[in-house]
Amino acid sequence: MRDLDIAEVARRSGVPASTLRFYEEKGLIASIGRRGLRRLFDPAVLERLALIALGRQAGFSLDQIALMFAPDGRPRIDRQMLTAKAEELDRTIRKLSAMRDGLRHAAACTAPSHMECPTFRRLLRAAASGAMGARRRRAPQPPRS
Repeated sequence: MRDLDIAEVARRSGVPASTLRFYEEKGLIASIGRRGLRRLFDPAVLERLALIALGRQAGFSLDQIALMFAPDGRPRIDRQMLTAKAEELDRTIRKLSAMRDGLRHAAACTAPSHMECPTFRRLLRAAASGAMGARRRRAPQPPRS
């Protein structure tokens, strides 16, 4: 496959040219030259941009994503960083699930006033104490082989 100019990379990846220039400035991608005034990229940049997009969707910062590439540009993904992000997402999911359940209860509660509903009052206390979505302790898992 031939080298791709910045417009082609933007079209194929869905990443605006301004973002591509920013990623290059941050060292996340590198152009390989120019054709006139346009930057040229190796076609492998598309896979790299897909990895960057995946990292962004998972909630990693650009600095964290930069650490996921070796100096030669190949992916070098730290499994511990992935595990930590997955645990962070689990905490967020628990908090959001508790909030969703509370909102559903508040919407359907038949008490004359939400403040008279014991379930709603428990949810208020949990929210005030920061306990909504608090992490539950699990028994240690045996190591996988």
